[in-house]
Amino acid sequence: MTATHTSRAAQRTAAPGAHGRRRPKTTSQRPNWLAGLMGWLWLAVVIIPIYWIVITSFKTQSNYYITNPLVPPSDPTLDNYRLVLDLDFPLYFLNSLLVAIGTVIPSVLFAFMAAYAIVRSAGASRFLRGVNSLFLMGLAIPLQATVIPVYLLIIKLHLYDSLTALILPSVAFAIPLSVLVLANFIRDVPKELFESMRMDGATEWKTLWGLAFPLTRPAVVTVSIYNALQVWNGFLLPLILTQSPDKRTLPLALAAFQGGPYGVNVPAVLASVVLTILPMLILYTVGRRQLLSGLTAGFGK
Repeated sequence: MTATHTSRAAQRTAAPGAHGRRRPKTTSQRPNWLAGLMGWLWLAVVIIPIYWIVITSFKTQSNYYITNPLVPPSDPTLDNYRLVLDLDFPLYFLNSLLVAIGTVIPSVLFAFMAAYAIVRSAGASRFLRGVNSLFLMGLAIPLQATVIPVYLLIIKLHLYDSLTALILPSVAFAIPLSVLVLANFIRDVPKELFESMRMDGATEWKTLWGLAFPLTRPAVVTVSIYNALQVWNGFLLPLILTQSPDKRTLPLALAAFQGGPYGVNVPAVLASVVLTILPMLILYTVGRRQLLSGLTAGFGK
């Protein structure tokens, strides 16, 4: 009888070792209520002004002063948008579009080719190392510090009060950051792929567009959207380098609207704001996947 109890006790003692490891303890994570509250607060800070701008643009000027600002209009109207379109808004939109396209395409193409040359030949060329350092120095120079020299150069070139006067400085200021971002992406392309292309007899030009460009497309899209946003929202260069009303871009036109016929017509001013941000919203929607891919890849490097 005693031997039976002893054997059973031994089995109980040996049971944990016979069955293997002990079961891990389950830990329950407590919800972070403070972070969730701050997230909802930040969402409200971002969404409420946008919501107010959109609903107010559909109100009449008389209803704007007598209704609750956050209540949608009971009788929405498109008169504000018609008023904005009748007062040369399409011309200002076209000017901003031309300046944005004229800045993004040359700056991104030049920056991509320069970044490729710097990455592929920087180790063997002292000149390209100096060019890379020059681009990095350009990041330290703010636009405000170069307004007077740029203004004098534009006057000497007889380009004042033209869209070209806005495009050339914008291209110059967009190149340094574009080169830095694109060079980091090209540098992460495996060297074996470049060597394989070279052994197959591909030229550097074919390697540039056939290998480097497809692999760095998210970075190209990211840089393009960023430069387009900077130019689209630019106010200082149009203010300094243009004078004629028909050469105004959208930010400068919005400032003129607020002090001109839209001085007290808040719904019309907000209608022009909606029309101004709509193209950038469409651009983000179209290139969202590539943009997010480029940003996340950049953070992961």
